[in-house]
Amino acid sequence: MTSPNIAAGCAAPDQSAPLPASVDLEKETVITGFVNNADGEAVGGAYVRLLDSSGEFTAEVVTSPEGVFRFFAAPGSWTLRALSRAGNGELTVDVTRGVNEVALSVAAA
Repeated sequence: MTSPNIAAGCAAPDQSAPLPASVDLEKETVITGFVNNADGEAVGGAYVRLLDSSGEFTAEVVTSPEGVFRFFAAPGSWTLRALSRAGNGELTVDVTRGVNEVALSVAAA
């Protein structure tokens, strides 16, 4: 088990920590990636929301200082929505079992 990300004021596990050895990637689906701004710089402290295929809120995490986030989900279509001081962004992804890496860009409105 990873320790909470106390520095960000969030009880979620540290998003930059390696996957636990107990994760069976043949059976589990992991959505991981990073949030960046228009200049390609990492956006730490962004809130990333996971929405199901009908747009319903499922989960939320705060990105690490390096802009990294991670969700454990089911295979299928998901929407990732990032909210940050640097701007907002959204990305729809179709994921399968194993690790699914994505990049989510944010821009000021």
